[in-house]
Amino acid sequence: MHSEARHYRTGNTERVLDLTGDAEAFVAEVVAGGGGPDGLLHVFVPHATAGLAIIETGAGSDDDLLAALADLLPADDRWRHRHGSPGHGRSHVMPAIVPPYASVPVIEGRLMLGTWQSICLVDLNVDNDAREVRFSFLAG
Repeated sequence: MHSEARHYRTGNTERVLDLTGDAEAFVAEVVAGGGGPDGLLHVFVPHATAGLAIIETGAGSDDDLLAALADLLPADDRWRHRHGSPGHGRSHVMPAIVPPYASVPVIEGRLMLGTWQSICLVDLNVDNDAREVRFSFLAG
């Protein structure tokens, strides 16, 4: 297995950050280093307030995801977990809906994503913009 942590800044607003290019670069590095062309890319976010989604980006889908999460998890005072900005508790519930992991098959060194699919970091936590993402490749 090959594994590497990469670090990102998501800013002080809710964000969907496309990681597909970095995932492709990681797989290319592993394959070039003799890691085998086929396997599984596993992506993991070791944070209690972030998740990963495989969705279409651009064309409004990323904004639609944030809007849907705002409807499901309003940023108000209903949350028992109350430190930080108003509604911060919802960020701790979000990983139950948008999980902190995603796996994608790799065939002949290429991610087997659909035409419009991207691997995206989803971050509702406006209080902490420092994020780590771990990319792991398990050769087949």
